[in-house]
Amino acid sequence: MQSLLQIVQLVIAVLLIAAIMIQNRGAGLGGIFGGEGGVYRTKRGAEKTIFIATIVLAVLFLGLAVVNVFLSK
Repeated sequence: MQSLLQIVQLVIAVLLIAAIMIQNRGAGLGGIFGGEGGVYRTKRGAEKTIFIATIVLAVLFLGLAVVNVFLSK
């Protein structure tokens, strides 16, 4: 049972890394070089879906980590 949880946690970790890497690149550095200028915009479409999926994957990863710790004792 514990090895299955570890495999699932590994798969979720890889998916979480992929979801983070897919997100809007350079959003944090845009203001340094005058790119965005403080314009507020909302997430729409695929960007919003990836953002929500990242949150869900992070919560699943954290939950599996806690379950893994309790099962290892």
